[in-house]
Amino acid sequence: MRGMIRYFFLCLGIVTAANILAQDGQGATGGEALYNTRCSTCHENPDPETNTHAPARADMARFTPNSVYAAMRDGLMRVQASGLSDENMRAVAAFLTGAEVATLDLEITDNLCTDNPPLGNIDLAPAWNGWGPDGRNSRYAGGAISRDTLPNLRLKWAYGLPGEAQARAQPAIVAGRLFVGNSAGALYSLDAESGCTYWTFLPRSGIRSAVSVGPYRYEDGSEGYAAYFQDAQGNAYAINARTGQALWVRKVDNHPNVRGTGAVTLHEGVLYVPMSGVGEESTSANPDYSCCTFRGSVTALDGQTGDVIWKYYTVPEPQQRGVSATGVPLYGPAGVGVWSAPTIDDDRGLLYVATGNAYADPDPGTSDAVIAIDMASGEQVWVNQLLPDVWIMGCGDEVNANCPVDVGPDFDFSASPLLTTTASGRQLLIVPQKSGMAFALDPNDGGALVWQYKAGPGSPVGGVWGAAAGNGLAYVAVGGYIFTEGGGIHGIDLETGARAWYTPPQDLLCAAGPGCSATQSAAVTAIDGAVFSGAADGGMRVYDAQTGEVIWTFDANRSFETVNGVEANGASFDGPGPVIAGNMVYMLSGNAGFVGRPGNVLLAFEIQ
Repeated sequence: MRGMIRYFFLCLGIVTAANILAQDGQGATGGEALYNTRCSTCHENPDPETNTHAPARADMARFTPNSVYAAMRDGLMRVQASGLSDENMRAVAAFLTGAEVATLDLEITDNLCTDNPPLGNIDLAPAWNGWGPDGRNSRYAGGAISRDTLPNLRLKWAYGLPGEAQARAQPAIVAGRLFVGNSAGALYSLDAESGCTYWTFLPRSGIRSAVSVGPYRYEDGSEGYAAYFQDAQGNAYAINARTGQALWVRKVDNHPNVRGTGAVTLHEGVLYVPMSGVGEESTSANPDYSCCTFRGSVTALDGQTGDVIWKYYTVPEPQQRGVSATGVPLYGPAGVGVWSAPTIDDDRGLLYVATGNAYADPDPGTSDAVIAIDMASGEQVWVNQLLPDVWIMGCGDEVNANCPVDVGPDFDFSASPLLTTTASGRQLLIVPQKSGMAFALDPNDGGALVWQYKAGPGSPVGGVWGAAAGNGLAYVAVGGYIFTEGGGIHGIDLETGARAWYTPPQDLLCAAGPGCSATQSAAVTAIDGAVFSGAADGGMRVYDAQTGEVIWTFDANRSFETVNGVEANGASFDGPGPVIAGNMVYMLSGNAGFVGRPGNVLLAFEIQ
């Protein structure tokens, strides 16, 4: 889903900060009183026809109090919660979850690695560096893990992420080291084979995306490596990959609703940082909010210094488009965030990004699109808008001047475009969408549509986080929650777009109830002869690449003994996909959103 409890406090956005303070002064300081005053309209038995993104109060009970509190303090709901005291935010979190907000110790001190040698040449060891596992984002891994060796794949160790309730920061493996973020606010460096911890780094905010590692020259002139990532508040970082010491930090965007969701992409010393601003979608449900001013972007930073090389915006500078009934200025166009890691095309010198919905009229022509950007200049080269899409919350029967003329359908691209080559040598960009569609575009012809494939019914709720390509096929799983029967996976012929096979959703592994779903929104990962796809039911399944037969299943619905002494449990697979390097497979379990089931475990498997 688009982020932890993205809309669980929608009604806070319908109350101005002044009203909040006035009501608090009247004694509404208890969690239940605050909830009843501001949130019950949306969250007590929400209408599934008009309130598609607001979970019921009963469904919110499965979140941890710390995740609810963090969303209000510095997460997706920080704008809507402005004016609430720290005590009140804690009280609301306690009321909704039935537990008190706990003090978290995010630094790992158990099972520390006994030595810390320099990283070797990262090009010589098996790696999954960044989102994809390389700049083309094909999500294909060759090597020791294949269909033939899968029967010998066994769980080797588990690692607990303290305070995590939405495990979605996909690991990266470089030179025998694993880097994994925590949305509670930490980055960990582990030994990829044993799981011992080298170091903990505490950024300014939580992390929900992957790390990229590349060469770096230190102040003393010596050569080494830096780990690059961004946090949820749009800060980009370079960290000494060996020691965990900060090298530089750069605030990429200052809009109050900025949200760093996509993984950074590092290429030839330049760091490309995507940016979304999901909070403004819900804030705009308040008819007194001056909608909308956020602009999606990609920023190119010098990997050595963090200096801005160029910044590309997905929409022009918003202009005043009118005033609301209460005299509030209205602005547009706006929105069109970039949810996912940019894709590198070295042959053409291009960077590809896929975009989300616009937030305000007029339609900028770049929403729900694939855009090609010149890597040297940051100039737009071409755009293929596959679906015009202007959407915000609160556009049902309510009178809200912020609402677009045509609302929705909120079918973002949340996956990176993957660049692949067919058996005949033709290059294609493949990208799945929340609409249930998958598209193949021609990078030689301005992104012209080559084929399109209907994989599922589509849903505005729940991202579709990544397809994979390999073995002559594209692999697209079926995501979506609430309205659709999510789940299942397709093998699609890369050349023609024709179906090679389809495997329907499997029997549920979780107990029936809130969050138990067959949907397969998580990113897919392909290997020689097989493909991995995780589901919200807590099952990671591997399918035969040519037939779709299920050949391996792991049920993550349990607690795990961890190598770092942190209590951990598995649950929904959503967001990141399996990461493969050498003879090992790594996967995160427990990405809840507001529609899944929370967990906090990193699982490491080995061919034995």
